[in-house]
Amino acid sequence: MHKLCFFVPASHLEAVKDAVFNAGAGHFGNYDRCCWQTLGQGQFRGLENSTPFLGVPGELEYVGEYKVEVICPDEKVDAAVSALRQAHPYEEPAFEVWPVRQFPLSGAES
Repeated sequence: MHKLCFFVPASHLEAVKDAVFNAGAGHFGNYDRCCWQTLGQGQFRGLENSTPFLGVPGELEYVGEYKVEVICPDEKVDAAVSALRQAHPYEEPAFEVWPVRQFPLSGAES
């Protein structure tokens, strides 16, 4: 199991989550489309050869973004990251992937 964490502007939150869920992330026991999301503020400055979704190269930009965390089976990580990149509006979306230790679901036999 892995955890995928990504940052996305509010305007594209649902589209990117849908893409990641459709790629197989967000399943937990008898539930799907599971995630945690929080609203915050991101900042960036595009360099000379950038093509930013917001703002202009060389100027500092601030944007309301959601941080979304979602679990993903090992065999679905590559598909989820690919879907994230395709659905995300940014030229270089910020994301993290790390392994997580899985424990049996409550009520499951050891």
